[in-house]
Formats: sequence, C-alpha cells, structure tokens
Amino acid sequence: MKKIIIFIGILTLTWGCNDDSLTDLNVDTKNPSSGVPSGALLGNAEKNLFDQMTNTNVNTNVFRLWAQHWSETTYLDESNYDVLQRNVPDSHWQILYRDVLKDLKEATKLTEAEETVTPAELKVKTNKLAIIEVLNVYAYTVLVDTFGNVPYTEALDPDAHPSPAYDDAKVIYADLFKRLDAAIAKLDASAKSFGESDFIYAGDVAHWKKFANSLKLRMAITVADEPTLAATAKTAAEQAVAGGIIASTADNATLQYKSTQPNTNPLYEDLVTSGRYDFVAAAPLVTKMNTLNDPRRPYYYIPVGGVFIGAPYAQGVDFETYSSAGDPADDEGDHTRLLDPTLEGLLIDYTEVEFYLAEAVERGFAVGGTAATHYNNAITSSIVYWGGTTAQAATYLAQPTVAYATATGTWKQKIGEQAWIGFYNRGYEAWTSWRRLDFPVLTAPSSAVPASEGQVPKRFTYPVLEQTLNKTNYAAAGTAVGGDKLKTKLFWDKF
Repeated sequence: MKKIIIFIGILTLTWGCNDDSLTDLNVDTKNPSSGVPSGALLGNAEKNLFDQMTNTNVNTNVFRLWAQHWSETTYLDESNYDVLQRNVPDSHWQILYRDVLKDLKEATKLTEAEETVTPAELKVKTNKLAIIEVLNVYAYTVLVDTFGNVPYTEALDPDAHPSPAYDDAKVIYADLFKRLDAAIAKLDASAKSFGESDFIYAGDVAHWKKFANSLKLRMAITVADEPTLAATAKTAAEQAVAGGIIASTADNATLQYKSTQPNTNPLYEDLVTSGRYDFVAAAPLVTKMNTLNDPRRPYYYIPVGGVFIGAPYAQGVDFETYSSAGDPADDEGDHTRLLDPTLEGLLIDYTEVEFYLAEAVERGFAVGGTAATHYNNAITSSIVYWGGTTAQAATYLAQPTVAYATATGTWKQKIGEQAWIGFYNRGYEAWTSWRRLDFPVLTAPSSAVPASEGQVPKRFTYPVLEQTLNKTNYAAAGTAVGGDKLKTKLFWDKF
C-alpha cells in the first residue's frame, strides 16, 4: 500500500533549484502549475524527509558517526567533526527548508484552494491540511534540535523576507506545541485524506493521529529539562498518551523503499552501488554490545572470524579487519539487512516511544506503567524488530547488567545506554538522546578538528552561506545561542 512515486519529471521542469546558492531558500523558484496535485507535493516532501533522515552520505548526514555507531575507514573528516569540508550543515539546512518545508507550504496552498461541496469533502480537506501541518512540525523540530535558533516566522517568504530573521528556539518550540495541538484536534479518523499519495500511512488518519501524539511526546521529553517549558512538557506528554500514541511496530511511521533505484533505501546507494568501503563498526558500540552479550549484534554487524570487532573511532583502518554492515560485493550474502535496497525508513517507531515513556515515568509524568516495563518493552521491541526473538530479549533483560533494577547508574544512564543501542541505524535519534541524557559517555577523538574544542559536537554550526548572505541575522543568532560553535549546547541540553 505504500508505493513510492517520484515525480522527477514534474520537479525538474517546474522547480529548478540551484543547490549552490542560499537564494534557494529566499527566492520563490518553486511555483508548481495548478496541474500538480497537492498529494504529489506531500509525497515528495515525505520522500525527501525520509531520505535525509535515513541516508549516510557524508555530504548531508553524519549522525551515525557522531553517535559513534560507525566510523570511517579512509576519509576521516566527518568522524573528526569537520563539517565544513563538504558543507554538511548547508545541505541539511537546504534539504529541510527547500525540499521538505517548501513543498509542504505549496501543498498547503493547493489543498486550501480545493473546492469542497459536501461535509464529507470538507472533512477530507481538513485532514489533509492537518497531516501537512504535522509534518511541518516534525521538520521544524529537526531544524531546531540540530542548529538552535533558526528562521521561523520569516521563513519561506522570500518576497517579504529575503533575509529572514532567526527566532528563539524556545519560542519556536512553544509555538510548535500549539500548532501540533491544533492539527491533532482536526484529525478525523472517520474520514479519508491523501490516500496512496501519502507514502507513510496511505492516508490512514487514525495512524496519523498516533504519529502526531507520539511526536508530541517526543517534543515533550526533548524539552523536559528546560525550566520555562517544564510544565508544558509534562502536560504535553500526558495529553499525548491520553490521545493515543504508537502502540506497536504496526503503528511505526515508515516509508517502504523499493528494489530498484531511484526508489531504494538511500543506504543501498551509499553502501552498495557506490562501490565504496567507507564505513565500519565503531568500537564504542560494539564493545558495549559484546560486554552485554547483545543478541542484535549479528543483525547490526558482520563478524570477522566469528567475532564482532569495532574499529577505534576516527582512526584510519582496513575495512576487512573490522565488523561492518557487510561487504557489498559479496555475492554469498555476507551482509546485514542494512544492505537490503527495500529496507524501510523510520521517522518515529514503537521502540523510541517506549523509551520516552520510561523516561516520562522517571520524570514524574502521569503516563501509566512503570519505567521498568517501558524500558523492557523498548528493548524487546528493538530485538524483535531486528530479527531476534522474545526469548532472546527475555534472556538479555534477565542479565544483572541489563535489568532495570540492577543495571549500573541512574535512570538516565540505564535508559540512555539502552536507547543508544536501540537507536542503531537512526543516527540522529541516537545523537539527540546522547545530548539529552549524557549517556553513554562518548569521548571526542584526539584527532578531532580544533573547531570541536575537544568535545563531541552538541549542534551543527550554521550554514556557510548563511554567514555570507544573511550575515546580520546570522551574527545575531550566533550570539543568541551562546556562540556558533560545535560545542554550544542547545536550550534544552541543561546537563
């Protein structure tokens, strides 16, 4: 039911964009004709969003490296936190603003222009607008949680604001909660929406409502340590759970990739068709999993001589010496599911939600259950999702080093370390969880670029083109966040 339809011809003819200029974000170069349906724009925005959050192309997504799940073999720039060599922040910024939010804005315009005659048609239109709004909120949270202050109220309006000002990140988050609440209230599961133009849920509004509430829970947990938003976070988390959240893997927000390009999972292009051997398992994760006898190891990595071996992080190594996602040229299938072109992409899943619920309980939020139960559910879900069994999960959880009651450390350490393992192949979520909870303990390599100041990055620096073409607003934003540096903590990162 989840078919990928790439509107390359339409996009090429009607939305020609220059990737080399910041004016892509400030000039209205994408004016689709009235013949382009809003569903096409929604689907394209979804595809672009999934591709960006899923891929491991070092030009656009370095989060698996920064979470120290993977390391590079030869070209070590990104492992050493050099994001300027390939202008990584520029790419991440442009994809989210230009290829996701801009498409969603145009989809909104087209949907608003749709004529409705019957009450049933009005309900469908209302659902469409609400779904678009939920994705708007998701995309903006990623931008804020990556950079801090970003253009918001003046964004995507090049005529009125060719050089958009940056909004305070806390203010953006507060407004996003309101927008999300309004969208949730409008979602009506008794009516239809985009149908199969929606690649995530094929227009199933009930699932969109669960996704929206789960996003609300995620946002609440993200800002829970910020004093000015603490009360908002508690209320939002409790409301989200009461409203219905992702309750099983069947509810996961996924995009099902296909077996042929250009519709394969981006990892297939990065790891297989590229013909490159750029990534191996990083020692921090492999060592931890080996210590815990983690049953997910054969699903995450390929053993070498029957043993799972992680490479020293950010050091040049031979691909064959260390575990990896597998050899793309091995016709005998010596690889993990990460090399499967049809591997689904994920935006929010059941494992993630259960870790948030465990954390919510520890924070005193009335979300039901115990921290231990949610923790167990999250780990079991992850193990089964990757190919293990419930029996393996039970054995794993019975170990004193894993069991919630006896595992080492505070609740932040217990949840943080297991979430880090469970967020494998979701580098952005793993990096964000580490930034919030400060576990596991990750150490910057001695070879890291001087700009990192000896620390694992807490944020992306602003795009180079922003520094050049939106200089005044860039300078103000850098000052407001505490310095445009990799080590600068975001407003919610209090510890």
